[in-house]
Amino acid sequence: MVGTKVLIVDDEVELADILSDYLEKEGFVTKTAHNGEEALDYFKAFNPQLVILDIMMPKIDGMEVCRIIRSMSSIPVLMLSSKSSEIDKILGLGLGADDYITKPFSPGEVVARVKAQLRRYLQLSSPSLEEKGLLQFGDLVIDSKSYSVRIGEKIAGLAAKEFEILLYMAKHPNQVFSREQLFDQIWGFDEYGDVNTVTVHIRKIREKIEKEPSEPKYIKTVWGVGYKFDGGDF
Repeated sequence: MVGTKVLIVDDEVELADILSDYLEKEGFVTKTAHNGEEALDYFKAFNPQLVILDIMMPKIDGMEVCRIIRSMSSIPVLMLSSKSSEIDKILGLGLGADDYITKPFSPGEVVARVKAQLRRYLQLSSPSLEEKGLLQFGDLVIDSKSYSVRIGEKIAGLAAKEFEILLYMAKHPNQVFSREQLFDQIWGFDEYGDVNTVTVHIRKIREKIEKEPSEPKYIKTVWGVGYKFDGGDF
């Protein structure tokens, strides 16, 4: 989170400066505004990743600022207020604030809440491995979009059918497949060929992705049945 930009909006200059000092000690980059108009100007120019916003401010109050920010962005907004009534909390959160902190408060608590909100926001906004078309098992990363496989920092050069076998098995971890099932799935029911080709392809895959092909970590033989991709905890 070092370098993350936080906009602090509070008409109490001393309080805004204290929060700024605490956050900058943690590696954040801050900007302070002391009324609603400044807040909106700085929001557009500074482009923060999080806003700490006081409710009671001159020119434009915090509720309206929150509403305007939320119409433009989904970044976390933490509202500050000397009011502790339930209705104010409901109003603030109803306008899209992510957290509500009642004054007086510890600056350290605000910093902790800033970090928690940013972690949550980054987790929700970051695309998942599945959305990226990636499957990961320890050091093994399978990229279904680029048809590539990586072991640690090394690219494993799999042929198309080798990749398709690996991808299919990795999508069904710990499920046992016979050679016939793999052949039908990868080559097709109507394809003429020998199921022994599956054995050859499995051997080649192991040579390319396994540290010890004779003692495979990923593609394991289930004697008398077929093969399975071990999706265990790596």
